[in-house]
Amino acid sequence: MDPAARRRLFDSEPGAKRLFKPEPPVLMKRMKFHRHFPSFLSGLLVCVSALSVQPAFGETGRLGIFTDNADIGNVAKPGFTGYYPATGEYVISGGGENIWFTNDAFHFVWTELSGDFTLTADIKFISTGGNPHRKACLLVRQSLEPGSVYADVAVHGSGLTALQYRDEPDAITHEIQSNLSAPGRVRLEKRGDYISMWLAAPGEDLKPAGGYLRIPFPGKFYVGLGVCAHNNKAIENVMFSNVQLTPATTPASAPPVMECTLETVAVASSDRSVVYRTRDHIEAPNWSHDGKSLFFNRNGRIYQLPVAGGQPQPIDTGPQIRCNNDHGLSPDGTQLAISDQTQDGKSRIYVLPVTGGTPRLVTPLAPSYWHGWSPDGKMLAYCAERNGEFDIYTMPVAGGEETRLTTAPGLDDGPDYSPDGQHIYFNSDRTGRMQIWRMKPDGSAQEQLTSDDYNNWFAHPSPNGRWIVFLSYAKDVKGHPANKDVLIRLMSLSDRKIRVLAKLFGGQGTMNVPSWSPDSKNVAFVSYQMVYP
Repeated sequence: MDPAARRRLFDSEPGAKRLFKPEPPVLMKRMKFHRHFPSFLSGLLVCVSALSVQPAFGETGRLGIFTDNADIGNVAKPGFTGYYPATGEYVISGGGENIWFTNDAFHFVWTELSGDFTLTADIKFISTGGNPHRKACLLVRQSLEPGSVYADVAVHGSGLTALQYRDEPDAITHEIQSNLSAPGRVRLEKRGDYISMWLAAPGEDLKPAGGYLRIPFPGKFYVGLGVCAHNNKAIENVMFSNVQLTPATTPASAPPVMECTLETVAVASSDRSVVYRTRDHIEAPNWSHDGKSLFFNRNGRIYQLPVAGGQPQPIDTGPQIRCNNDHGLSPDGTQLAISDQTQDGKSRIYVLPVTGGTPRLVTPLAPSYWHGWSPDGKMLAYCAERNGEFDIYTMPVAGGEETRLTTAPGLDDGPDYSPDGQHIYFNSDRTGRMQIWRMKPDGSAQEQLTSDDYNNWFAHPSPNGRWIVFLSYAKDVKGHPANKDVLIRLMSLSDRKIRVLAKLFGGQGTMNVPSWSPDSKNVAFVSYQMVYP
């Protein structure tokens, strides 16, 4: 709608002029804003009005499908909300320093809900030249307090788009950055305790964008639109159009589809970035020696994908076309170890050039599952089942006799060498719950490192030797199944303190094998999402 049409619509709207008669100090502030953005303010129909009647799904009031609006947190310049009933557009002006860290400052228009929903909108920044981190958001918040639990789909002025969240009151905010910049349409979805982000490139349909995690919002909560200037001395103006707020229903007859997302998480910040999404089942990323590529398995084959994004390319593994999720690169990056079950359905370990070629069999006995490569490139560590017992074994890469390192009753799995070659880290359930252990490369001096209420799997030492990262299941989960709420946790080896790097829906296939970046700054993993048609 052009400015003149908006002006005519504004003049004809009953009560609209009355709404623009605030007290003189506020009027002066808005007149100053009007000089800078005449086309916006001349068409504004409804602003800052608190309503006592709450519309249900599909109903509209003076703020359209929303019921109230206000500044949240410490905001120096008051924001406001404008709504155009004829077009369903919202223009929101917001100040505030940030929606981040432990508390937020922004302008919010909302309605109170319970249950599942989808909130969808097109977003366009009206102002230009502001902070590149200014944000236009679709939000769900447990409360209107600045430190509330929340999740949002945030489109930044730079085009960066992310699912951002605070999963505990006054906790630090984290984010999952999409690999799609400046989407044409965005959606925030809540199903049960799970929040997800959906995005559409201009002219395309909405699709899951990575970012799917469990954040409970019990009882009543607030759903709506928000704008933050990322500068407490400024105001930013954003147009939200084609706004839809609908119940999210789960069809009883339609089974969910699995969406797989290859991600990285930064050790310093715990922030996550989406690299690749697919509905093909993918698992277990490894990082290339130069840090530019990721390797993963899909449909029995190994693929290579640039970390910067693009399309994955298959690695030629010759006749071995039933590769599982136990694979990884040699320390010098020239060879690839795979675990393949083409021969008879039982996994055996092979080695081939990382660029592809004919695999060479290393472990004739089966089943054998590769997990680690010694720093000097001469030995492989693996889990194998022999006579009904799963234990840790090593064998020279060149072949030869295997050496059994563990003999305790129960399952020992996931061996991975430390970068100095002094230890092999592994997981064992010998004490009743799966925990992280380590031992000397000859199997001596076996030492338990974790002892907590989780089942901990697949410890991977960082290349700089400072940390181990591992996968944690709830204490009542047996084995390492798929499709569970899991944690990726980080232990500092200097003091053995543990912190959470990521919470996600995953498990089997998420991080079975070494997945550190060569500079020890990031960890790669696969998360999963149940998508309902």
